[in-house]
Amino acid sequence: MPKIKIPQSRLLADREAIAQVSRRRFLGYAGAATGLMAVASSCKKEDMQSSSTTLEGVDLGSGDPGILNYAYALEQLEAAFYIKVIESQFSGITSNETSLLTDIRDHEIAHREFFKNALKEAAIIDLEVDFSSIDFGSRDSVLSTAKAFEDLGVSAYNGAGRLIVTPAYLVLAGKIVSVEARHAALIRELIAAGTFADETAVDMVTGLDGAKKPADVLAIAQKYIKTTINASNLPTY
Repeated sequence: MPKIKIPQSRLLADREAIAQVSRRRFLGYAGAATGLMAVASSCKKEDMQSSSTTLEGVDLGSGDPGILNYAYALEQLEAAFYIKVIESQFSGITSNETSLLTDIRDHEIAHREFFKNALKEAAIIDLEVDFSSIDFGSRDSVLSTAKAFEDLGVSAYNGAGRLIVTPAYLVLAGKIVSVEARHAALIRELIAAGTFADETAVDMVTGLDGAKKPADVLAIAQKYIKTTINASNLPTY
């Protein structure tokens, strides 16, 4: 498997972000993740297939492990984004916005680390991100990107739910997508009051959030990920 070097700047930013999480908050996340991991580890070990990197990119794998790696890839992207947001705060950011965005950053780091630990040797590599199209000094640029990422995350989990076979994994996805939806609502409120669940987020006829297939989600996410992702072995519908 070819080795992909993670930029030192990213490693330093990641360590700095984790270091900023208070001990009490970290222990709370760790406790929650431990409980979720116990559910995941109860499933058959042989179901967890090793991931690989080929000329076609990083193979997410197949079956339920492939779906978990798909979620892990998205959580890597979101965590990296919010780490950068807090590291390079936009002009005019308020203390309230800093606090809220830091909370979201910490949630995404917790999600990322949960999937990494739950997948163990089947986990894909650390992905290299590309945020060159984002102006982190601009509030509009940061919040519009955050909105896009959160909406994408919600639609990704909703779309992947029907592909999951193991009930325990479906429970995990349901727990995480509810948090992603809270993030999406908060970001919308920061952009414009009263838009937390408007018609651009929720279908006004069904009252439901949208759902996207993995291929459609990754086509959007790949713009921000330098590492090529191969989802050809994921289950489909």
